Amino acid sequence: MTHLWVRAEQRPNEERVGLTPEGALALIAAGIRVTVEVSHVRAIPIDGYKAAGCEIAPENSWPDAPKDAIIFGLKELPEDGTPLPHRHIMFGHAYKGQHSGRALLERFKAGGGTLYDLEYLVEENGRRVAAFGYWAGYAGAAVTLKTWAAQQRGAECSPVGVYPSKDALNSELLAELDAIEANRPRAIVIGALGRVGTGASDLCTAMGVSVTKWDMAETASGGPFPEILDHDLFLNCIFARPGTPVFVPHEALAADRKLTAIGDVACDPDSDYNPVPVYDRATTWDAPALRVATNPVLDVVAIDNLPSMLPVESSEDYAAQLLPSLLTLTDLDSGVWGRARETFDNHV
Repeated sequence: MTHLWVRAEQRPNEERVGLTPEGALALIAAGIRVTVEVSHVRAIPIDGYKAAGCEIAPENSWPDAPKDAIIFGLKELPEDGTPLPHRHIMFGHAYKGQHSGRALLERFKAGGGTLYDLEYLVEENGRRVAAFGYWAGYAGAAVTLKTWAAQQRGAECSPVGVYPSKDALNSELLAELDAIEANRPRAIVIGALGRVGTGASDLCTAMGVSVTKWDMAETASGGPFPEILDHDLFLNCIFARPGTPVFVPHEALAADRKLTAIGDVACDPDSDYNPVPVYDRATTWDAPALRVATNPVLDVVAIDNLPSMLPVESSEDYAAQLLPSLLTLTDLDSGVWGRARETFDNHV
């Protein structure tokens, strides 16, 4: 019997989960055994999983799970160097030149396990079957606006945290912007037609921020793109890959510009294809913005688990998208799982 083991997340500020109790009920009805670990932070309580008929395991007990279990989580595993013998479903961040990704692949190689990377679960046309992109864009735009608002007060962005709902986030941010005696900033979103860009644009619109929407047609020339520097905010919603143009080159730091805040929602600072090479490390919930220039000021927001700011909405949305693929776990050799395995084999 196919056995899906939903692990607790061990990364700080990570309350999301990729399977809801309703989804677990559907998997069990389809003949899939489901084990869910207890979690002291998960936004969806364990009681719903118990009621659905899931087996319940202690928090972070997945290393001792049966070897035929498929371990399902979202974010990274602890970087302890241990071999990985299981099959894992998660965001591995291992295929685009990331240095930590190389170490992860070595762990799979040493243990004989397999990575089914959630970012590479794709249809035949290459479109991802599920993504947190909308909520990443939404939250990323919110933190970038918070960064701009802090600049207007002569300060740096304060720590951010989890919100019970998007309405709570919107209410707080509107009050923060309304307290500033300045016109709303102008934003440019690149990747505006995708999930991430749509979320970023929607947040800006909700805040009364004017948005210039660019996508592949507007960036096909490969740059340079001086129009970006004429906006107050730039939201990068395009994931780095070979051939991605550089949107804000290093020389922009000293250029004459209106741009004071960048939200790199895609957040691939250690990728060889980083389209925003004015910074070199991700930012954090405690320090959301990295100041990369002072005259004029320029801050970069690059938090790599933004949807966790809205864990309930983002979990429910993502789990609903992913469930049809999870229902096909009984056949890992074809479809989205077969393609993900082939990608892993090519890289490992």
